[in-house]
Amino acid sequence: MKFRAAPLIASLIVAGMSLTACGGGREGTTAEATGSGSAAAGFAADATVGVALPWLGTQNWKEAETMFEDQLTEAGFKPLIQAADNKVPQQQQQIEAMIEQGAKAIVVGPIDGTQLGSVLETAHDAGVKVFGYDRLIENTTAVDGVIQFGSVRTGELQGQALLDGLAAEKGDGPYNIELFGGGPADPNAPKFFEGAMSVLQPKIDDGTLVVVSGQKDFTQVATQDWDNSKAQARMDSLLSGFYSDKKIDGVLSPNDGIARAIITSAEQAGQDIPVVSGLDAENESISWIAQGKQYSTVAKPTEDLVSKTVELIVAAQKGEELPAPDATEDNGATDVAIYQLDPIVVTKDNLKDVFANDAERMKLIEAAEG
Repeated sequence: MKFRAAPLIASLIVAGMSLTACGGGREGTTAEATGSGSAAAGFAADATVGVALPWLGTQNWKEAETMFEDQLTEAGFKPLIQAADNKVPQQQQQIEAMIEQGAKAIVVGPIDGTQLGSVLETAHDAGVKVFGYDRLIENTTAVDGVIQFGSVRTGELQGQALLDGLAAEKGDGPYNIELFGGGPADPNAPKFFEGAMSVLQPKIDDGTLVVVSGQKDFTQVATQDWDNSKAQARMDSLLSGFYSDKKIDGVLSPNDGIARAIITSAEQAGQDIPVVSGLDAENESISWIAQGKQYSTVAKPTEDLVSKTVELIVAAQKGEELPAPDATEDNGATDVAIYQLDPIVVTKDNLKDVFANDAERMKLIEAAEG
């Protein structure tokens, strides 16, 4: 990968990171990066813009649906937003319909980033701008840029939060832990795990952390479809099979829904609540963090991600060069321009600071604190 990190966050660069998180984009060009070359002809200011979301099963995707509707409308576009219930053929058909209905730009949150090449190439051949949202689109040149939070950086924050929580809440080690990953079809999921393990593996190697089940590879710990019930079933099995005479101290969780499933399983098994990481700052998990049930989450503000995406669509509509990307990534077919935002780790200690301007979450925090 090639990097172009802003000075503001230079101190955050960690050796071996696959992607480097950074602040806002900068004007300029990067010849190797798809989507950041010469300006295009542009398109009508009131054009249809398609948004293909994977599903609406978690709070962040529901927020994205509403925010894209609002922000695209405010920018003068006609939004055409659909969600595919985590079914790849359905998402392919929805994108085809967006092309047929004259969309001039299509935003795609892929269910499986490897399965959309053909339909997106059809879109590009028709002159449609294609932007990946939150997840990498793979194995195709038909992508003008991807807007996301740093996936490896997110995992690093999750891993460090787990270590910090164990030290703060579970006394001296060694600590018994288990590892969970996200959906294997999601290109972000193995990167979250990679980032977390870059922090955790040295502590596993030196004996500070003990993965009692021995399940440490992503293929062993992945959660199909990010399904909370599947995660809870696996946690039930781990606890009954490996912890009948042991305590579990911590669990690496890839998102908030799975974190709550893990905590529920531990409570039902009569275990003390382990230190559990998370992702997405979902309302229920914010309440649980305020109550001390879930240790941490990682906030990736949907509004910021949507705003950055709409910014790029407006530039494309005007026929302007897209801003220089924060990084590029080889997607198997080309070096894709990555527009990257920096996530924020959230614990009980900084809840109110992080969400000081979020009235809804502040109400949840205050209610949880009683």
